[in-house]
Amino acid sequence: MSEVTPDLLMRAYGMGVFPMSENRDDPDIFWVDPIRRGIFPLHGYHISRSLARRIRRANYDITLNADFEGVLDGCADREETWINAQIRQLYVDLYKRGEAHSLEVWQNGHLTGGVYGVTLGGAFFGESMFSTATDASKIALAFLIEHLRRCGFTLFDTQFITDHLASLGAIEIPRADYHKMLTWALRHQADITAHSLPSPSEVLSSSA
Repeated sequence: MSEVTPDLLMRAYGMGVFPMSENRDDPDIFWVDPIRRGIFPLHGYHISRSLARRIRRANYDITLNADFEGVLDGCADREETWINAQIRQLYVDLYKRGEAHSLEVWQNGHLTGGVYGVTLGGAFFGESMFSTATDASKIALAFLIEHLRRCGFTLFDTQFITDHLASLGAIEIPRADYHKMLTWALRHQADITAHSLPSPSEVLSSSA
């Protein structure tokens, strides 16, 4: 397999495929294009009553790109992970180029949750998330969804769907439909830094 570079990785995203590894110790990378794809509709996402209460309490701080490597390492800090050393370095390189981004949740000065992904045109490709406090990753996702919507993104790709993602309104669509949405998103330009992060009330007011 040819060397995977940041440029190659971005071309792959533009074609609807993403990289994975079998585990952190496997040096090989393979490409994935799922038959059914997970996405977050950027309008009318769902926030449960219990999550809304946590968001309303606002006993946390939300930041953008404040600790990308901290989020990346938090996502890899689990018994099984597809983030090997090469994949980690690739995303650090994309972050330095302004093509990968993280949203962090802080509580009492500690990083307790976050999500990171890649932007291309009007698409955000969510890669992974982590949480060390109750609902921290759900809080991160709720703020990120609203922020992407405000910044003009049209596609939030979650790759696969899990119960965790589905609880916030993620849905699964056929590969062909995903590629149509991707083609549309790539025709647009969105900037994740174009607006300040939303307030808790703004996040809650936009949810279904």
